[in-house]
Amino acid sequence: MPFIDSKVTVAMAEDKKEAVKSELGQAIGILNKPESFLMIGFEDNYDLYMGGKKLDKGAFVSVSLFGNASAEAYEKMTAQICRIYEEQLGIPGNAVYITYTGVSDWGWNGRNF
Repeated sequence: MPFIDSKVTVAMAEDKKEAVKSELGQAIGILNKPESFLMIGFEDNYDLYMGGKKLDKGAFVSVSLFGNASAEAYEKMTAQICRIYEEQLGIPGNAVYITYTGVSDWGWNGRNF
């Protein structure tokens, strides 16, 4: 039950959303989660500031998942997210912040896991 929420400073055309979505779908296996339950959200043209300066190209990515993963898996996922956002959106890794949240109570389809 993972959810990846992205706020990016750049405009995302539909083909870019599809490309990022597809690559995140492949990468989620790093956290031992299936793409079939992955939900993804995008907010583009989002104002982000780092060090008091507005970023032309930047991203804040929040990854929530039912349960937890290892520090090693999170490290690999961070590398993949940074690669994806740089290749697909031109956002350099040093302008991408990523958070991970493990959730013990997750509801879906009228019940909780």
